[in-house]
Amino acid sequence: MNQAYGSSMQRRRGGGIRWWILLAFAGYAAFTWFGGRKTDPYTGEAAHYGATPSEESELGVQAYQQVLGEAQQQGALLPQSDPTSQEVTAIAQRLVKVVPQVAADLAKLHDQPAPDLSAYDWQVSVLKSDEANAFCLPGGKIAVYTGLIPIAQTRDALAVVMGHEIAHALLRHGSQRMAQQKLVQLGQMAAGVSGIDQQTMAALGAGVQYGVVLPYGRGHESQADEVGLMLAAAACYDPQQAIPLWERMSQLGGGQRPPEFASTHPDPANRIARLQSLMPQAQEFHDRYCSSGAAQDQPL
Repeated sequence: MNQAYGSSMQRRRGGGIRWWILLAFAGYAAFTWFGGRKTDPYTGEAAHYGATPSEESELGVQAYQQVLGEAQQQGALLPQSDPTSQEVTAIAQRLVKVVPQVAADLAKLHDQPAPDLSAYDWQVSVLKSDEANAFCLPGGKIAVYTGLIPIAQTRDALAVVMGHEIAHALLRHGSQRMAQQKLVQLGQMAAGVSGIDQQTMAALGAGVQYGVVLPYGRGHESQADEVGLMLAAAACYDPQQAIPLWERMSQLGGGQRPPEFASTHPDPANRIARLQSLMPQAQEFHDRYCSSGAAQDQPL
């Protein structure tokens, strides 16, 4: 056999095997992704989960205990008797109190059964830090950093942020990211086994990052904005305070940030515009739950 012809045949066979591997992965990925698709009761959108609610809750408890343990060692965990802790706890209690009814109302809007909330065991802590941040882990473990309070300025604005973080937990975004990460990792393995060259691998990786991972994160932020705003409104906080809040948040770090396509968060202007579009619905939630009329914003 001609040596050049033999080499050409080997390249063709190698290329054929490579594409068969990729096609097999694509078929498996499609079967796994679409076969496991469920409807999110809060948004009516398709969702994919990488863990059960009880598994998520266990992971959340472990992470929370680690965070609190480290904060306690550093003297950064505020005691429950601290006035700031009491303020934050009171806001959390109001938000958590309306979770079952808001969850049921949103599910009804999307013709879905009310979500099961049995895996949530709500707890809130305040950590001394200059960081303007808060989080809510799977299962309902909430932490608020004291650096957020000067940016929030008011109880209503702080309730909007905390509602946003609680919404991440309710929407099970952690579990959804796990499902996505598993799929991405499988794709990387399939690409590696198929023998794709490093340059092509890098291009595919960038395509996945900018075309899948980052938009997925921005979608989660928008969902949390919407559900969190409804929680704050139903807890009788003024939803209108979300607008000046996010205007102040957008100025952190001198207002410098990557363009939206390269970020897990929406551009501040787009975020504010969407929040403004949600205000009529938020006001309906406020009016439905709060018989005392318009919310009264109060400084912290």
